[in-house]
Amino acid sequence: MTAPISEQADKNAALAFPIILSVDTMGGDQGPAAVVAGCAISAKKNPDLGFILHGPADELERLVARRKGLAERCEIRDATGVVTMEDKPSHIVRNGKDTSMWSTVESVRAGEATVAVSCGNTGALMALSMIRLRKLPGVNRPAIAVLWPSRNPQGFNVMLDVGADVRADADDLLRFALMGASYARNGMDLARPRIGLLNVGTEEHKGRTELKEAYELIGEHADAADFDFVGFVEGGDIPGNVADVIVTDGFTGNVAIKTGEGTASLIGELLREAFKFSPLSRLAYLLAFTSMRRLRKRIDPRRNNGGVFLGLNGTVVKSHGSADATGVSSAIRLAAQLAELRFSDKLAARVAAAAQPGEKGDT
Repeated sequence: MTAPISEQADKNAALAFPIILSVDTMGGDQGPAAVVAGCAISAKKNPDLGFILHGPADELERLVARRKGLAERCEIRDATGVVTMEDKPSHIVRNGKDTSMWSTVESVRAGEATVAVSCGNTGALMALSMIRLRKLPGVNRPAIAVLWPSRNPQGFNVMLDVGADVRADADDLLRFALMGASYARNGMDLARPRIGLLNVGTEEHKGRTELKEAYELIGEHADAADFDFVGFVEGGDIPGNVADVIVTDGFTGNVAIKTGEGTASLIGELLREAFKFSPLSRLAYLLAFTSMRRLRKRIDPRRNNGGVFLGLNGTVVKSHGSADATGVSSAIRLAAQLAELRFSDKLAARVAAAAQPGEKGDT
């Protein structure tokens, strides 16, 4: 369990910043230099941020010293062990106490930081988070939620689960809907989010048994939990404007998000080839440069980086393993926003209220 807010505030006072984030500097493809650079970018934009950095102390001290003003915002925790992408989660749970990832999660468990951020192995991070932070009462399976670019006015849809667990029964999908609604309400300021349940069609008779059961459960909880259930949605609705939150199991969600990333990368490559095809196409690119730059920024995965682990006694943000400084900064921005909103407390209240459909939480 995380420490009470009052205890956490006292511990944060050691760094004298309102928001303290625990950051794993190891495990990402680009190493600690990219993570420290991302922290420096975030520190310049948000004066309320302080960091506990976990990794090899000697290397981190050198990297932090190169960034003007960052040393005063950081506390460094020496952790020499590294969780690689090839490590099995079970091995890390048993033998990973010396790793930067373990140390990062432990700071949140101890109440020294509000949110943990890591670019490392997703399976290991989820396993450690479940063991050290524990699941919220009423949550059988935690979920990973991501923001997906969409045609909605807020610019993004929430999608979960995208890989915490490949399985999900009807009750799990209900909890995902409740957690996703809380995330959309707090993270995107949507007073009454619209929830869609991903299926192979929108007709009520389609889909697996657990999806049909989830359809009924989610619909029954909609009014009490302050969201609108739009029913089944299809893959084409993930970036659409039919729903604000897309609920699915981790297997389907992970395939969908990886497919979306691959398709976006392919379209980018094809556009670059098309604009290089002839002198006229190069001229067309120059004329459309401002619009193309705006589009690239809009769909740049680095600027929308960060999956949130939902359903735990503490908040964990998973950055993409290949994130550069811009991507890390984006994940930190998301973590800071969730910390400022006290999102973990609100999510716990929402999940607890699910057992009593007649009551409404403050989320």
